[in-house]
Amino acid sequence: MRGKRMKYDPDFIPKRKPRMPRPMLDASRRLRHEGTHPEQLLWERLRKRQLHNAKFHRQAVIGKFIVDFVCYEAKLIIELDGSVHDSEEQKYLDNERQTALEAVGFRVIRFRNSEVQTNINAVLASIAK
Repeated sequence: MRGKRMKYDPDFIPKRKPRMPRPMLDASRRLRHEGTHPEQLLWERLRKRQLHNAKFHRQAVIGKFIVDFVCYEAKLIIELDGSVHDSEEQKYLDNERQTALEAVGFRVIRFRNSEVQTNINAVLASIAK
């Protein structure tokens, strides 16, 4: 009916997700294809619901961030940090990013690349907690 206004419904959920901005989509795809060795090692142990039947996604876009791994069911984000994360500026940026992700309900855990490479079973045990 032309001219009839729809009543505002605060509980309305659109049937389709809004499209991701093209630059974020391209960056996410590139990061999936160019993952670091520690990311590949961990992904082999997380993919296909191998850890407590939890579904993980790799290089997922959440807001304005691309996270290494996320389990939406558990609201858990896993970040792997290499030597680039050692600078004071990067530590500040990582902290800001973590605060923003926690503000929307995610728990963020971080591991060093060296931890994944030398003791992946301990990393998996920490994730499973």
